[in-house]
Amino acid sequence: MDTWVIVLIVVVALVLLALLGLALAKRSRVAGARRREQQRAQAREHLEEARLRGAQAEKEQALAEEQAARARRERAEVEERTRLAEQEARQRAASAQEHASAAERLRAEAEKVAPGLADGHGTRNADGRAPVADDGPGGATRR
Repeated sequence: MDTWVIVLIVVVALVLLALLGLALAKRSRVAGARRREQQRAQAREHLEEARLRGAQAEKEQALAEEQAARARRERAEVEERTRLAEQEARQRAASAQEHASAAERLRAEAEKVAPGLADGHGTRNADGRAPVADDGPGGATRR
């Protein structure tokens, strides 16, 4: 074979190798660009998901704060009702004590004025109440 044919074959082989290298490089660039675009699309999806979850979190947080405020308000109302009920109970207890003291004073004064009249025929239990009549043995189940 002539030298020029060998040179021509080598040159054609080099050109083919160069074309093959360029084709592979272009394919690699296209694949890289496609991969980067896929990554961008995935990043956009993540950002959208993050935005949606952030909005959901804010909504849940607002609901939780509203629920806590409602619970605090209800607790305050219960505490106020309890305070008022205790105050009323103390007032009633004080009033009952005043009435009991007044009754005892009046009973003592009645005993001074008319001895034996205040206890109903002169008999009273140790606690100051009149005795209760007893039906005797047998009670309500007697046949």
